[in-house]
Amino acid sequence: MDSPSVEKIHTMDKEGNEITSVGFERFGFDSAVQLDVLRSLYLRPHYVTTIHSSLNSPKLNGGSSKREQEEEEHEHARFIQGFGLYQSKSIYHPDDHSISYTTLSRFPPVKLLAPDKRKRILVTGGAGFVGSHLVDRLMLLGHDVTVLDNFFTGSKTTVSHWVGHPNFEMVRHDVVEPFMIECDQIYHLACPASPPHYQYNPVKTVKTSFMGTLNMLGLAKRTKARFLISSTSEVYGDPEVHPQTEDYWGHVNPIGPRACYDEGKRVAETLTYGFQSQDGVDVRVARIFNTFGPRMNPFDGRVVSNFIIQALKGEDMTVFGDGKQTRSFQYIHDLIDGLIALMNSNETRPVNIGNGDEFTIGEFAELVRDVVEKVQEEDGCKPARKVEIIYGPIPKDDPQRRRPDTTRAKETLGWQPRWTVRMGVEEMVRYYKAKMAEGSI
Repeated sequence: MDSPSVEKIHTMDKEGNEITSVGFERFGFDSAVQLDVLRSLYLRPHYVTTIHSSLNSPKLNGGSSKREQEEEEHEHARFIQGFGLYQSKSIYHPDDHSISYTTLSRFPPVKLLAPDKRKRILVTGGAGFVGSHLVDRLMLLGHDVTVLDNFFTGSKTTVSHWVGHPNFEMVRHDVVEPFMIECDQIYHLACPASPPHYQYNPVKTVKTSFMGTLNMLGLAKRTKARFLISSTSEVYGDPEVHPQTEDYWGHVNPIGPRACYDEGKRVAETLTYGFQSQDGVDVRVARIFNTFGPRMNPFDGRVVSNFIIQALKGEDMTVFGDGKQTRSFQYIHDLIDGLIALMNSNETRPVNIGNGDEFTIGEFAELVRDVVEKVQEEDGCKPARKVEIIYGPIPKDDPQRRRPDTTRAKETLGWQPRWTVRMGVEEMVRYYKAKMAEGSI
Protein backbone atom coordinates (compact mmCIF):
# COMPACT_ATOMS: atom_id res chain seq x y z
CA MET A 1 0.00 0.00 0.00
CA ASP A 2 1.42 3.36 -1.00
CA SER A 3 2.01 5.94 1.70
CA PRO A 4 -0.12 9.09 1.44
CA SER A 5 1.62 12.07 -0.09
CA VAL A 6 3.02 14.52 2.44
CA GLU A 7 3.12 18.25 1.87
CA LYS A 8 6.57 19.75 2.25
CA ILE A 9 7.36 22.66 4.54
CA HIS A 10 8.86 25.32 2.29
CA THR A 11 11.48 27.63 3.80
CA MET A 12 12.21 30.84 1.91
CA ASP A 13 15.32 33.02 2.26
CA LYS A 14 15.57 36.81 2.31
CA GLU A 15 15.52 36.90 -1.50
CA GLY A 16 12.38 34.79 -1.73
CA ASN A 17 14.23 31.66 -2.87
CA GLU A 18 13.60 28.28 -1.25
CA ILE A 19 16.30 27.07 1.13
CA THR A 20 17.06 23.40 0.42
CA SER A 21 20.62 23.25 1.75
CA VAL A 22 22.85 25.08 4.21
CA GLY A 23 26.56 25.81 4.00
CA PHE A 24 28.81 26.30 0.99
CA GLU A 25 32.21 25.36 -0.40
CA ARG A 26 34.72 28.06 0.43
CA PHE A 27 38.41 28.31 1.38
CA GLY A 28 38.89 24.68 0.34
CA PHE A 29 36.32 23.41 2.85
CA ASP A 30 32.91 22.09 1.80
CA SER A 31 30.29 22.77 4.52
CA ALA A 32 27.12 22.18 2.44
CA VAL A 33 24.50 19.65 3.60
CA GLN A 34 20.85 19.12 2.70
CA LEU A 35 18.45 20.94 5.01
CA ASP A 36 16.08 17.96 5.23
CA VAL A 37 18.88 15.71 6.53
CA LEU A 38 19.91 18.30 9.11
CA ARG A 39 16.31 18.87 10.19
CA SER A 40 15.79 15.16 10.72
CA LEU A 41 18.49 15.28 13.43
CA TYR A 42 17.14 18.11 15.56
CA LEU A 43 13.40 17.88 14.94
CA ARG A 44 12.91 14.11 14.98
CA PRO A 45 13.98 13.30 18.54
CA HIS A 46 11.07 15.43 19.75
CA TYR A 47 8.39 14.00 17.48
CA VAL A 48 7.68 10.86 19.43
CA THR A 49 5.03 8.20 19.26
CA THR A 50 2.57 8.76 22.11
CA ILE A 51 0.82 6.06 24.12
CA HIS A 52 -2.80 7.27 24.08
CA SER A 53 -5.28 6.41 26.82
CA SER A 54 -8.34 6.21 24.54
CA LEU A 55 -10.15 2.89 25.07
CA ASN A 56 -12.66 3.20 22.25
CA SER A 57 -10.45 2.71 19.23
CA PRO A 58 -8.34 -0.17 17.96
CA LYS A 59 -4.76 -0.03 19.24
CA LEU A 60 -1.56 -0.35 17.27
CA ASN A 61 2.12 -0.45 18.17
CA GLY A 62 1.90 -0.12 21.91
CA GLY A 63 -1.30 1.82 22.38
CA SER A 64 -1.91 4.48 19.72
CA SER A 65 -5.09 4.20 17.70
CA LYS A 66 -4.65 3.83 13.96
CA ARG A 67 -5.89 7.36 13.32
CA GLU A 68 -3.71 8.89 16.04
CA GLN A 69 -0.67 7.04 14.76
CA GLU A 70 -1.31 8.16 11.20
CA GLU A 71 -1.60 11.79 12.33
CA GLU A 72 1.68 11.55 14.24
CA GLU A 73 3.46 9.94 11.31
CA HIS A 74 2.04 12.52 8.90
CA GLU A 75 3.18 15.45 11.08
CA HIS A 76 6.63 13.90 11.49
CA ALA A 77 6.98 13.18 7.76
CA ARG A 78 6.49 16.86 6.92
CA PHE A 79 9.86 17.53 8.52
CA ILE A 80 12.06 14.55 7.72
CA GLN A 81 10.96 14.16 4.08
CA GLY A 82 11.93 10.52 3.67
CA PHE A 83 14.77 10.25 6.19
CA GLY A 84 12.82 8.14 8.70
CA LEU A 85 15.18 5.21 8.13
CA TYR A 86 17.78 6.96 10.26
CA GLN A 87 15.50 7.92 13.14
CA SER A 88 14.64 6.48 16.53
CA LYS A 89 11.08 6.26 17.82
CA SER A 90 10.96 7.27 21.46
CA ILE A 91 7.62 6.60 23.12
CA TYR A 92 5.94 9.09 25.48
CA HIS A 93 3.57 7.86 28.19
CA PRO A 94 1.36 10.80 29.25
CA ASP A 95 -0.38 8.87 32.04
CA ASP A 96 2.74 8.68 34.18
CA HIS A 97 4.75 11.39 32.36
CA SER A 98 7.56 9.07 31.30
CA ILE A 99 9.45 8.47 28.08
CA SER A 100 11.03 5.35 26.63
CA TYR A 101 14.13 6.21 24.61
CA THR A 102 15.42 4.11 21.75
CA THR A 103 18.70 4.38 19.91
CA LEU A 104 19.06 5.06 16.21
CA SER A 105 18.64 1.93 14.14
CA ARG A 106 21.04 3.39 11.58
CA PHE A 107 23.23 6.50 11.56
CA PRO A 108 22.52 9.17 8.94
CA PRO A 109 24.85 8.90 5.94
CA VAL A 110 28.03 10.96 6.33
CA LYS A 111 30.47 11.93 3.62
CA LEU A 112 33.29 9.49 3.00
CA LEU A 113 36.38 11.68 2.96
CA ALA A 114 39.93 10.79 1.99
CA PRO A 115 42.28 10.78 4.99
CA ASP A 116 43.98 13.99 3.89
CA LYS A 117 40.59 15.75 3.73
CA ARG A 118 39.15 14.44 7.00
CA LYS A 119 39.98 16.70 9.93
CA ARG A 120 40.16 15.88 13.63
CA ILE A 121 37.97 18.53 15.21
CA LEU A 122 37.50 19.26 18.92
CA VAL A 123 34.33 21.13 19.94
CA THR A 124 34.25 22.35 23.54
CA GLY A 125 30.72 22.97 24.76
CA GLY A 126 29.65 20.63 21.94
CA ALA A 127 26.52 19.45 23.77
CA GLY A 128 25.17 23.00 24.07
CA PHE A 129 22.76 24.82 21.78
CA VAL A 130 25.28 26.19 19.27
CA GLY A 131 27.79 23.38 19.75
CA SER A 132 25.32 20.58 18.97
CA HIS A 133 24.31 22.18 15.66
CA LEU A 134 27.98 22.60 14.76
CA VAL A 135 28.63 18.94 15.65
CA ASP A 136 25.74 17.79 13.43
CA ARG A 137 27.16 19.72 10.49
CA LEU A 138 30.75 18.54 10.98
CA MET A 139 29.65 14.92 11.40
CA LEU A 140 27.50 14.95 8.26
CA LEU A 141 30.50 16.41 6.42
CA GLY A 142 32.53 13.31 7.35
CA HIS A 143 35.04 14.69 9.87
CA ASP A 144 36.23 13.11 13.14
CA VAL A 145 34.55 15.06 15.96
CA THR A 146 35.27 15.01 19.69
CA VAL A 147 32.81 16.77 21.99
CA LEU A 148 34.01 18.12 25.32
CA ASP A 149 31.28 19.20 27.76
CA ASN A 150 30.60 19.24 31.50
CA PHE A 151 26.81 19.36 30.84
CA PHE A 152 26.26 22.38 33.09
CA THR A 153 23.99 23.92 30.47
CA GLY A 154 24.40 21.37 27.68
CA SER A 155 22.60 18.03 27.44
CA LYS A 156 23.63 14.58 26.25
CA THR A 157 20.38 14.33 24.31
CA THR A 158 21.50 17.02 21.84
CA VAL A 159 24.26 14.79 20.44
CA SER A 160 23.18 11.33 21.63
CA HIS A 161 22.15 10.41 18.08
CA TRP A 162 25.87 10.26 17.19
CA VAL A 163 27.01 8.11 20.13
CA GLY A 164 28.58 4.94 18.78
CA HIS A 165 29.47 6.40 15.38
CA PRO A 166 33.11 5.63 14.48
CA ASN A 167 33.76 9.33 13.73
CA PHE A 168 32.35 10.59 17.04
CA GLU A 169 33.54 10.75 20.63
CA MET A 170 31.94 12.45 23.63
CA VAL A 171 33.91 13.25 26.80
CA ARG A 172 32.51 14.66 30.04
CA HIS A 173 35.13 17.24 31.01
CA ASP A 174 35.34 20.76 32.43
CA VAL A 175 37.63 22.98 30.34
CA VAL A 176 38.83 24.68 33.53
CA GLU A 177 40.99 21.55 33.84
CA PRO A 178 43.65 20.73 31.18
CA PHE A 179 42.78 18.26 28.44
CA MET A 180 45.07 16.42 26.04
CA ILE A 181 44.13 15.19 22.57
CA GLU A 182 45.47 15.28 19.02
CA CYS A 183 43.42 17.57 16.78
CA ASP A 184 43.57 19.84 13.73
CA GLN A 185 40.90 22.39 14.66
CA ILE A 186 39.45 23.56 17.97
CA TYR A 187 36.08 25.27 18.20
CA HIS A 188 36.09 26.68 21.73
CA LEU A 189 32.42 27.28 22.59
CA ALA A 190 32.39 26.23 26.25
CA CYS A 191 30.81 28.89 28.48
CA PRO A 192 27.29 29.49 29.82
CA ALA A 193 25.76 32.18 27.60
CA SER A 194 22.36 33.16 29.00
CA PRO A 195 22.10 35.64 31.92
CA PRO A 196 20.46 33.23 34.42
CA HIS A 197 23.13 30.64 33.72
CA TYR A 198 26.23 32.84 33.73
CA GLN A 199 24.99 34.86 36.72
CA TYR A 200 24.25 31.69 38.72
CA ASN A 201 27.95 31.32 39.56
CA PRO A 202 29.81 34.43 38.34
CA VAL A 203 33.20 33.29 39.64
CA LYS A 204 32.86 30.01 37.74
CA THR A 205 31.85 31.94 34.61
CA VAL A 206 35.01 34.05 34.75
CA LYS A 207 37.13 30.95 35.44
CA THR A 208 35.59 29.18 32.45
CA SER A 209 36.29 32.14 30.16
CA PHE A 210 39.86 32.58 31.35
CA MET A 211 41.13 29.16 32.46
CA GLY A 212 39.14 27.28 29.82
CA THR A 213 40.50 29.49 27.05
CA LEU A 214 44.01 29.26 28.50
CA ASN A 215 43.86 25.45 28.49
CA MET A 216 42.47 25.20 24.96
CA LEU A 217 45.00 27.71 23.61
CA GLY A 218 47.73 25.66 25.27
CA LEU A 219 46.38 22.59 23.49
CA ALA A 220 46.32 24.46 20.16
CA LYS A 221 49.92 25.55 20.73
CA ARG A 222 51.10 22.00 21.44
CA THR A 223 49.23 20.34 18.56
CA LYS A 224 49.54 23.26 16.09
CA ALA A 225 45.76 23.20 15.71
CA ARG A 226 43.79 26.17 14.42
CA PHE A 227 41.81 27.73 17.28
CA LEU A 228 38.45 29.53 17.05
CA ILE A 229 36.88 31.14 20.09
CA SER A 230 33.20 32.01 20.24
CA SER A 231 33.24 35.53 21.62
CA THR A 232 30.11 37.63 21.87
CA SER A 233 28.46 40.92 21.04
CA GLU A 234 28.45 41.47 24.82
CA VAL A 235 32.07 42.64 24.52
CA TYR A 236 30.52 45.88 23.20
CA GLY A 237 28.42 46.26 26.36
CA ASP A 238 25.75 48.97 26.13
CA PRO A 239 27.21 50.48 22.95
CA GLU A 240 27.64 54.17 22.30
CA VAL A 241 27.99 53.60 18.53
CA HIS A 242 25.44 52.00 16.23
CA PRO A 243 25.75 49.61 14.48
CA GLN A 244 28.78 48.04 16.14
CA THR A 245 31.92 47.43 14.08
CA GLU A 246 34.77 45.19 15.18
CA ASP A 247 36.96 48.26 15.76
CA TYR A 248 34.66 49.57 18.51
CA TRP A 249 36.17 48.99 21.96
CA GLY A 250 32.90 48.75 23.87
CA HIS A 251 31.14 50.35 26.82
CA VAL A 252 31.06 47.74 29.61
CA ASN A 253 30.34 48.01 33.33
CA PRO A 254 33.23 45.94 34.82
CA ILE A 255 31.47 45.35 38.17
CA GLY A 256 27.83 44.94 37.13
CA PRO A 257 25.77 41.72 37.14
CA ARG A 258 26.69 40.99 33.51
CA ALA A 259 30.42 41.64 33.99
CA CYS A 260 31.35 38.00 34.69
CA TYR A 261 30.34 37.16 31.12
CA ASP A 262 31.16 40.43 29.33
CA GLU A 263 34.59 40.89 30.88
CA GLY A 264 35.25 37.15 30.81
CA LYS A 265 34.88 37.13 27.03
CA ARG A 266 36.92 40.32 26.69
CA VAL A 267 39.86 38.83 28.60
CA ALA A 268 39.45 35.59 26.61
CA GLU A 269 39.97 37.61 23.42
CA THR A 270 43.02 39.28 24.99
CA LEU A 271 44.43 35.87 25.89
CA THR A 272 43.74 34.55 22.38
CA TYR A 273 45.66 37.33 20.69
CA GLY A 274 48.41 37.02 23.31
CA PHE A 275 48.98 33.42 22.20
CA GLN A 276 48.94 34.55 18.58
CA SER A 277 51.57 37.27 19.00
CA GLN A 278 53.74 35.43 21.53
CA ASP A 279 53.55 31.82 20.37
CA GLY A 280 52.30 32.01 16.78
CA VAL A 281 49.03 30.15 17.46
CA ASP A 282 46.68 30.29 14.46
CA VAL A 283 43.57 31.96 15.95
CA ARG A 284 40.09 33.07 14.89
CA VAL A 285 37.67 35.23 16.92
CA ALA A 286 33.91 35.15 16.20
CA ARG A 287 31.79 37.81 17.92
CA ILE A 288 28.38 36.17 17.93
CA PHE A 289 25.21 38.28 18.08
CA ASN A 290 21.82 37.07 19.33
CA THR A 291 21.18 33.60 17.91
CA PHE A 292 18.14 31.37 18.24
CA GLY A 293 16.92 28.02 16.98
CA PRO A 294 15.92 24.46 17.95
CA ARG A 295 17.65 22.96 20.99
CA MET A 296 17.80 26.35 22.71
CA ASN A 297 16.97 25.78 26.38
CA PRO A 298 13.33 26.94 26.75
CA PHE A 299 14.00 28.16 30.29
CA ASP A 300 17.33 29.94 29.85
CA GLY A 301 15.80 33.42 30.15
CA ARG A 302 16.52 34.57 26.59
CA VAL A 303 13.92 36.68 24.87
CA VAL A 304 13.18 34.37 21.89
CA SER A 305 12.55 31.24 23.96
CA ASN A 306 10.63 33.22 26.60
CA PHE A 307 8.24 34.72 24.04
CA ILE A 308 7.61 31.46 22.16
CA ILE A 309 6.96 29.37 25.28
CA GLN A 310 4.62 32.00 26.76
CA ALA A 311 2.66 32.32 23.52
CA LEU A 312 2.37 28.55 23.01
CA LYS A 313 1.07 28.14 26.55
CA GLY A 314 -1.47 30.92 26.00
CA GLU A 315 0.20 33.11 28.62
CA ASP A 316 0.69 36.85 28.21
CA MET A 317 4.12 37.71 26.79
CA THR A 318 6.39 39.68 29.10
CA VAL A 319 8.48 42.52 27.64
CA PHE A 320 11.04 44.03 30.02
CA GLY A 321 11.24 47.82 29.75
CA ASP A 322 9.17 49.89 27.35
CA GLY A 323 9.85 47.53 24.43
CA LYS A 324 11.76 50.18 22.47
CA GLN A 325 15.21 48.64 23.05
CA THR A 326 16.42 46.86 19.92
CA ARG A 327 18.01 43.52 19.12
CA SER A 328 19.13 41.74 15.96
CA PHE A 329 18.39 38.03 15.77
CA GLN A 330 20.06 35.40 13.56
CA TYR A 331 19.01 31.82 12.97
CA ILE A 332 21.34 29.03 14.06
CA HIS A 333 22.14 27.73 10.55
CA ASP A 334 23.45 31.15 9.48
CA LEU A 335 25.73 31.21 12.53
CA ILE A 336 27.12 27.72 11.83
CA ASP A 337 27.81 28.77 8.22
CA GLY A 338 29.70 31.80 9.54
CA LEU A 339 31.73 29.87 12.13
CA ILE A 340 32.86 27.24 9.62
CA ALA A 341 33.72 29.90 7.02
CA LEU A 342 35.75 31.87 9.58
CA MET A 343 37.60 28.79 10.83
CA ASN A 344 38.73 27.85 7.33
CA SER A 345 39.49 31.38 6.09
CA ASN A 346 42.66 33.41 6.55
CA GLU A 347 40.89 36.14 8.55
CA THR A 348 42.55 36.50 11.98
CA ARG A 349 40.86 39.72 13.10
CA PRO A 350 37.62 39.60 15.17
CA VAL A 351 34.56 39.08 12.97
CA ASN A 352 30.95 39.96 13.82
CA ILE A 353 28.56 37.14 12.95
CA GLY A 354 24.98 38.28 13.20
CA ASN A 355 21.88 39.41 11.35
CA GLY A 356 21.54 43.13 10.60
CA ASP A 357 17.72 43.01 10.65
CA GLU A 358 16.91 45.11 13.72
CA PHE A 359 13.70 44.82 15.76
CA THR A 360 12.45 46.62 18.81
CA ILE A 361 11.59 44.04 21.48
CA GLY A 362 7.96 45.15 21.23
CA GLU A 363 7.91 44.51 17.47
CA PHE A 364 9.58 41.15 17.95
CA ALA A 365 6.97 40.11 20.52
CA GLU A 366 4.24 40.86 17.99
CA LEU A 367 6.06 38.85 15.30
CA VAL A 368 6.37 35.83 17.60
CA ARG A 369 2.69 36.07 18.53
CA ASP A 370 1.70 36.16 14.84
CA VAL A 371 3.87 33.14 13.97
CA VAL A 372 2.55 31.09 16.92
CA GLU A 373 -1.03 31.84 15.90
CA LYS A 374 -0.23 30.84 12.29
CA VAL A 375 1.30 27.50 13.31
CA GLN A 376 -1.55 26.75 15.74
CA GLU A 377 -4.13 27.51 13.06
CA GLU A 378 -2.35 25.29 10.52
CA ASP A 379 -2.28 22.46 13.06
CA GLY A 380 -5.95 22.92 13.92
CA CYS A 381 -5.49 24.00 17.54
CA LYS A 382 -6.66 27.60 17.63
CA PRO A 383 -6.09 29.15 21.10
CA ALA A 384 -9.02 30.13 23.30
CA ARG A 385 -7.90 33.78 23.51
CA LYS A 386 -5.43 36.16 21.94
CA VAL A 387 -2.18 36.45 23.89
CA GLU A 388 -1.52 39.95 25.22
CA ILE A 389 1.85 41.73 25.53
CA ILE A 390 2.61 43.12 28.98
CA TYR A 391 5.53 45.22 30.20
CA GLY A 392 7.82 44.86 33.23
CA PRO A 393 10.91 46.56 34.73
CA ILE A 394 14.10 46.38 32.64
CA PRO A 395 17.12 44.48 34.08
CA LYS A 396 20.25 46.39 35.16
CA ASP A 397 22.82 47.13 32.39
CA ASP A 398 20.52 45.75 29.68
CA PRO A 399 21.82 47.17 26.36
CA GLN A 400 19.47 49.60 24.64
CA ARG A 401 20.60 48.95 21.08
CA ARG A 402 22.39 46.05 19.47
CA ARG A 403 23.01 45.51 15.77
CA PRO A 404 26.12 44.15 14.07
CA ASP A 405 28.03 45.76 11.25
CA THR A 406 28.82 42.61 9.25
CA THR A 407 30.81 44.30 6.47
CA ARG A 408 33.98 42.41 7.43
CA ALA A 409 32.21 39.03 7.28
CA LYS A 410 30.74 39.83 3.86
CA GLU A 411 34.04 41.05 2.41
CA THR A 412 36.46 38.50 3.86
CA LEU A 413 34.26 35.41 4.30
CA GLY A 414 31.70 35.94 1.57
CA TRP A 415 29.10 35.29 4.28
CA GLN A 416 25.78 36.93 5.01
CA PRO A 417 22.63 35.63 6.70
CA ARG A 418 20.08 33.88 4.47
CA TRP A 419 17.32 33.03 6.94
CA THR A 420 14.63 35.59 7.71
CA VAL A 421 13.79 35.96 11.37
CA ARG A 422 10.19 34.97 10.63
CA MET A 423 11.21 31.66 8.99
CA GLY A 424 13.55 30.86 11.86
CA VAL A 425 10.90 31.66 14.47
CA GLU A 426 8.39 29.41 12.70
CA GLU A 427 10.76 26.45 12.75
CA MET A 428 11.54 27.06 16.41
CA VAL A 429 7.82 27.33 17.26
CA ARG A 430 7.25 23.91 15.68
CA TYR A 431 10.18 22.49 17.64
CA TYR A 432 8.90 23.78 21.01
CA LYS A 433 5.34 22.80 20.17
CA ALA A 434 6.54 19.25 19.55
CA LYS A 435 8.47 19.18 22.84
CA MET A 436 5.36 20.33 24.67
CA ALA A 437 3.36 17.53 23.02
CA GLU A 438 6.12 15.15 24.06
CA GLY A 439 5.78 16.32 27.66
CA SER A 440 9.33 17.64 28.11
CA ILE A 441 8.18 21.28 28.45
